[in-house]
Amino acid sequence: MLSVLALLSAALAPQLVSGQVPRLGGVNTAGFDFTVYTNGSFTNNAAAPPTWQYTHFSAEGANLYRIPFAWQEMTPTLGGPINETFLYDEYNPIVQAALASSPDAYVIVDVHNYARWNGEIIAQGGPTNEQYASLWYQLAGFYGSTPRALLGLMNEPHDLDIPTWAESVQYAVNAIRAAGAQNYLLLPGSNYTSAATFPTGAGPYLLNVTDPLGGTEKLIFDVHRYLDYDNSGTHAECVTNNTEVFETLVTWLQANGNRQAILSETGGGNTASCDEYLYQELAYIKNSYPSMVGFSVWAAGSFATNYILSMTPYANGTDQPLYNVAVRPNLPAPV
Repeated sequence: MLSVLALLSAALAPQLVSGQVPRLGGVNTAGFDFTVYTNGSFTNNAAAPPTWQYTHFSAEGANLYRIPFAWQEMTPTLGGPINETFLYDEYNPIVQAALASSPDAYVIVDVHNYARWNGEIIAQGGPTNEQYASLWYQLAGFYGSTPRALLGLMNEPHDLDIPTWAESVQYAVNAIRAAGAQNYLLLPGSNYTSAATFPTGAGPYLLNVTDPLGGTEKLIFDVHRYLDYDNSGTHAECVTNNTEVFETLVTWLQANGNRQAILSETGGGNTASCDEYLYQELAYIKNSYPSMVGFSVWAAGSFATNYILSMTPYANGTDQPLYNVAVRPNLPAPV
């Protein structure tokens, strides 16, 4: 399959699908990624996100749903074929439910493995670039006819050689285009895709990633940023609104060809500090379009309502207090 990637890429017409990605805002709907650890291992304790949440959030003005999965679920053999039972019967029905919740809804198809497979880094002692690209070649063949599917190339790479990682990202981009897909692609950096370090860390290397379609309009940088004291997203209290971080990032994006980024993970606890700071952060992101195309907060889906960063609605249909105060007013079409 991958031996013909170069030929297929050369055969693609250098044209972009018209239209810019709209302002986006919504939630991560976690579950398929449960027990994917930061070393890229997976203990197969997944739980499909409840589909009713998509109609719930879309009715309130959300139009973006990030749906993480474990690499090992999608291709149980590294570099091998897609597990059709997982893709067809488990994962894709969730994607389609999200898309069907609104004619304006987008999804992020997110492989959640931290640039690793069972502890080993892609092209840095672990999976080869060809094995990584094989995953995306197959997924692109499936989702290439779904323009509202954004392809998130990898969740939170970390502790790796950045120039080598940028080469792996290019490999995945080439594979996706070789499959004929013209979707928007989300390019992750390093340091857990930190928005704070992106302009001086991975960003300069990812600027060199090219799109076989031509131009860079469909290559969007993927960043994360939490609001607790160590940016881990593991504490209920927020200590910053991150606006200085995003001001720096937006300035960098505009200075480098008016590139775009998306905040695909952020969040906080149901505390007064997060009511204030998360609201301010998301308002800044919303007002920074098109440099920042939008956000998805962490997290709803299969998380319990008492999870520390839970955005999961309650059984009676009401939302988490933080969602009502900080997220809902900053959605693209708040209701």
